Amino acid sequence: QVQLVESGGGLVQPGGSLILSCAASGSIFSLNAMGWHRQAPGKQRELVATINSGGRTDYADSVKGRSTISRDNARNTVYLRMNDLKPEDTAVYYCNALISVSAWNMPRDYWGQGTQVTVSS
Repeated sequence: QVQLVESGGGLVQPGGSLILSCAASGSIFSLNAMGWHRQAPGKQRELVATINSGGRTDYADSVKGRSTISRDNARNTVYLRMNDLKPEDTAVYYCNALISVSAWNMPRDYWGQGTQVTVSS
């Protein structure tokens, strides 16, 4: 059983910063690409940032230049630091990870339960 647990969300003032964390636990044989997505009320879930096992990163245009995704492979954890937060960043943020549970299983996508980020004064 694999579990992803996010933390670090909350209420932030416009222009503020926060760091989201997502820890993967359970029967993990290999942890491949990891990422963050978000879903605002009434909108579709959208990709925010990804990082592969080699550390290569990619960002949505809406957060590029003010966000940093990173990972700690020893802790099976991915982080998302966001600066200069805007009201339009308000959303539930979800992490996902491509995980293999054994050498004989193809990697599959796992998701966390989400953490709310609200940007408001």
